Amino acid sequence: MAELMSGMKRTAYCTEFSAGDVGREVTVTGWADSWRNHGGLIFIDLRDRSGIMQVVFDLSSIGEEGFAKAEAIRTEYVIAVRGTVRMRDDDRINPRLKTGNIEILAEELRILSESENLPFGISEAASVNDATRLKYRYLELRTPRLQEILMLRSRICHTARNYMDENGFVEIETPFLCRSTPEGARDYLVPSRVHKGEFYALPQSPQLYKQILMISGMDKYYQIAKCFRDEDLRADRQPEFTQIDMEMSFVSDQEDVMGIAEGMMRRVFKETKGIELPEKIRRMTYKEAMERFGSDKPDTRFGLELVDVTDIVRGCGFQVFSGAVERGGSVRLINAKGFYKGGDQAILSRKDVDALLPFVKAYRAKGLAWIAVKEDGLQSPIIKFLGDEVTKKILDRAGAEPGDIIFFGADSDDIVFASLGALRLKLARIGKLIPENTYDFLWVTEFPMFHYDETEKRYVAEHHPFTMPMEEDIPLLDTDPSKVRSQAYDFVINGYEAGGGSVRIHSQQIQSKVFDLLGFSEEEQAAKFGFFVTALKYGTPPHGGLAFGLDRLVMLLAGTEDIKDVIAFPKVQNASDLMSESPSPVDVRQLKELALKVDISKA
Repeated sequence: MAELMSGMKRTAYCTEFSAGDVGREVTVTGWADSWRNHGGLIFIDLRDRSGIMQVVFDLSSIGEEGFAKAEAIRTEYVIAVRGTVRMRDDDRINPRLKTGNIEILAEELRILSESENLPFGISEAASVNDATRLKYRYLELRTPRLQEILMLRSRICHTARNYMDENGFVEIETPFLCRSTPEGARDYLVPSRVHKGEFYALPQSPQLYKQILMISGMDKYYQIAKCFRDEDLRADRQPEFTQIDMEMSFVSDQEDVMGIAEGMMRRVFKETKGIELPEKIRRMTYKEAMERFGSDKPDTRFGLELVDVTDIVRGCGFQVFSGAVERGGSVRLINAKGFYKGGDQAILSRKDVDALLPFVKAYRAKGLAWIAVKEDGLQSPIIKFLGDEVTKKILDRAGAEPGDIIFFGADSDDIVFASLGALRLKLARIGKLIPENTYDFLWVTEFPMFHYDETEKRYVAEHHPFTMPMEEDIPLLDTDPSKVRSQAYDFVINGYEAGGGSVRIHSQQIQSKVFDLLGFSEEEQAAKFGFFVTALKYGTPPHGGLAFGLDRLVMLLAGTEDIKDVIAFPKVQNASDLMSESPSPVDVRQLKELALKVDISKA
């Protein structure tokens, strides 16, 4: 039977004791990580969130009743132990443990809770399949690795709050139950019992509320905000996620916001990991990032940059290249230097090269042309169509040498950038070109304000419809919206968008013009954004903001590539929680109260 804790107040966590505590009577609590019975001595590794402390049960010290209880302990029993700290014998010192030179000689034991046989061992959790681990998430959360990540997450939040408070920001909560507004992803909808047939939406972000807080005169706002988007999951995305969200008034330009955000990142990296950020974070325009790296969130820790050869292949004999140019596209290449050396030095074999074709097809590329530069000449299925002169110009521009293999993308710019940008990352992993335990920080700026949706035949906001255009581009709203750049900025770490934001539109006239360009009629503006459009009429200060993705930031600092590792109770690929078995059907009575009827046959 489980015993009570009364009278056994914990002295400290297991690893907070040291040789300086020898001779001290203490009480420790936790889980039995492992146990060893050596006849008259029982050794138990007691584990709490701080680590391991070895506890010794000696029949002569704890008595027959206490020793019998110790013999009954099994893995993951929860126990409390009172005893005396002592030095370990020299032959039992464990240098791998923080407490490896001390132990506790038990004088009293209470078994607070027993444990059935586990579905998997705590130390074996990393090798267990996702479905099992997440079904028993409370067991996986006992592993030191996940506990360290969640404590890192806590320190990041604490550091961010301190920094924002020191810089005059006020923490304000915004609603979870709000109006559905078009923000790019599907909303999670919540039916109203009181207003039957009407719905709240869970916020995709606090965007409109934080802008209204600026109109309200709060001047500087921040929040560690929960956000929700009903979209397909991937390794760095969950349907519910957390942002470190901020907004500030009277910004003269985007540098005001970027400076505050940089300062926060300096503090977070310094206080949680001891890492100093560069004195000046590099800036790179969206245009440069796409043309050099094929991505608006480039990982610049390695080379393999894109090279434009459109001018060289224009009108050449190879229709795949010349045709792409004629259709307004481009031809670009990546030179994988040294990847095609002969013999054991080869990073890519011919079979490996062929396997890259289905990879780039996932990014809508129709093919993957290549030229291998060998000591005894060129190997490629396309050089006979290019001709010697064009081939030589391509090789010269690529800086090609024996052992290199050159990959080409030829299509519209968006397909070329997407496919070669992804190929660049894949090649870097294959060639082990990405340095470990390093951080690369970069601001990407001057994003396009709009892109034209060929399907809907209208302009779509690249960021969101409340982003301010670059001042010098405002006249282009009337003449050529496709060339308008926005005052938007992303903070990129190691090829991940860690945060992003923009200076907002505070002018009623500019906001109305942007809504018109996006195809929103006055009626639609009122229906979708009415409360915000009205608020703009009553004195709106220039303002801007940014949000860091907390989950992604923790992922980067923790050195994991799976966002599920940094969320206590994550969802799986189909947006379900395996532990709580949600979502789940609800009682018909609840549906009647909401005036809802479910008919999945029509879904």
